[in-house]
Amino acid sequence: MSDLATFNTHRPRLWGLAYRMLGIRADADDVLQEAWLRWREVDSAALASSEAWLVTVTTRLAIDRLRLQKRERERYPGPWLPEPVTEFAAPPEAAYEFVNDVSLAFLAVLERLSPQERAAYLLYEVFDTGYDEIAAMLDKSAAACRQIVHRARERIQAAKPRFAVSQDQHRALLARFAAAAQSGTAEQLLAVFAEEAMLVSDGGGKAVAARRPLHGAERLMRLFQVLARQRDGQQQRFMIASFNGEPGLLHYLDGVLVTAYAVVGDGERIHALYAVRNPDKLAALSQA
Repeated sequence: MSDLATFNTHRPRLWGLAYRMLGIRADADDVLQEAWLRWREVDSAALASSEAWLVTVTTRLAIDRLRLQKRERERYPGPWLPEPVTEFAAPPEAAYEFVNDVSLAFLAVLERLSPQERAAYLLYEVFDTGYDEIAAMLDKSAAACRQIVHRARERIQAAKPRFAVSQDQHRALLARFAAAAQSGTAEQLLAVFAEEAMLVSDGGGKAVAARRPLHGAERLMRLFQVLARQRDGQQQRFMIASFNGEPGLLHYLDGVLVTAYAVVGDGERIHALYAVRNPDKLAALSQA
């Protein structure tokens, strides 16, 4: 097999790792481009495992890129959310664990981890990499990597609500939210939000968005009432679409995509709502 064929064989796995690490399509592409350039300079025949070498290089490049991102995100105006992507399609059976490890909600929670914690957690929990292999990639002992993954798992489980919901239930909840948001009716909005519901919105300084997470059904109800009044007279359209492995909601105003909503819900009510409004992060969805 040629070097190009070998690289392309592992490319989906490498891109999935880079995107989960970085949350931005272009950054993941840049990491893979650099990995490819390094791969071309290696004597692949002398490697014990081409896949292990490629995963190691991709991981280290992603950690370096993420460290730079962390500094940039400290200056980001308001909450930062990952860029929604359509590359991840949920399997026909809509496996819960698959959706859980690529959703916007999951990637947003990963932001709480350091670059090495994020890498170790993803490699072990998502990509089934053993502790000895992770240790070699991160230049740490296997015991240290085990502790890193354990701490990361605890932080993620504490931060992210988990509900086993079918895609039909998820789509039905999205449809109810779309109808409530379009009408601005208090009763409809309160019926769709859990009491402790949270909204995180990312405008990137380029679109109107809350500068900090909003909490509580009453507060979210009032917000969407105001938004419905402000949009009176504009042509609104909500469309359910799949991105990041699960159904989400796209909101168009006068034919322009203005928001991509991802929700965490129990099938009846929304517990967390993630609104991507930064137009740079919506560009690819607009063209899909």
